[in-house]
Amino acid sequence: MKPFCNPGLETFPSLDQASDDGLLAVGGDLSPERLQCAYSLGIFPWFEQGQPILWWSPDPRCVLYPAQFKTSRSMRKAVQRAFFSISYDLAFETVIEACAAPRAQQSGTWITPEMRKAYCTLHELGCAHSVEVWQGDDLVGGLYGVSLGRVFYGESMFSRVSNASKFALKNLCEKLVSKDYHLIDCQLESEHLLSLGAQTIPRVQFIKQMNAALQYDEALEAWS
Repeated sequence: MKPFCNPGLETFPSLDQASDDGLLAVGGDLSPERLQCAYSLGIFPWFEQGQPILWWSPDPRCVLYPAQFKTSRSMRKAVQRAFFSISYDLAFETVIEACAAPRAQQSGTWITPEMRKAYCTLHELGCAHSVEVWQGDDLVGGLYGVSLGRVFYGESMFSRVSNASKFALKNLCEKLVSKDYHLIDCQLESEHLLSLGAQTIPRVQFIKQMNAALQYDEALEAWS
């Protein structure tokens, strides 16, 4: 496998040491080197303001195979009426700020200023990407995540207009299929993701599939 973990970087515990809910480690930093290493091992950060950095590797894992994205008839009709347009990496910082905005019935966000800064740095380095959905000149939805090898690690999405985030994910899946990406890591199961074609698989199976996909170079032109 390609060496995403630099020699000398403090290593993570073995995944079998994760708690039942997937918590594996506490502390460290959000440097680009550590984040890339973590993702390549099947680990991701998730914590709230005021908490130490928490690192997770849940079992089972929620994944979406790009070719298996589900588009309902009602969604297709709604998207046609909405006159959406799509772009990639045009407004990464704006997308992550929109994803960080508190949702209904939520008092805060896990996308802290520290997290936003870290992923903007990854974007500058070419391994974090955004998908933007527009209605005219208005940004109405989108998503962002990390790409290593032929794996896209989804982080968050937002929607200001009905079906906008679904449209972003649909277009991302089509792009990833065309570039032979193997899977999207959705991290944690949700009814919304399952309705769009995601599924849960044992962590050991996820790691095996991920490792195979990490053998490939990223299709950088996919983000043009």
